[in-house]
Amino acid sequence: MQRPNAAQLAYGSATVVLATVALLLLTRTTTTWGITVISLAGLLLGLLVAVTMPVRTAPVKVLERVPAPRGNEEIRVPTARVGAGADTRTGS
Repeated sequence: MQRPNAAQLAYGSATVVLATVALLLLTRTTTTWGITVISLAGLLLGLLVAVTMPVRTAPVKVLERVPAPRGNEEIRVPTARVGAGADTRTGS
């Protein structure tokens, strides 16, 4: 059996939490036995969702890295532009 991927773990975990909370709110049980049974039911439902989820069979495309040009190795740092704004005026 393959290891579960991130999507299977996320969907399974979300199913466990949401199903357990929903069942506890719907049944309004307060006994230890009832809470245990509902928790196990939520766990089994989450496991079922994670196992039956389809797995991606197509490989993920990896972007190729383009090498930098060899001729221009100097690093250019952008500088502030000086315009004809109010801060550059001189005079009275």
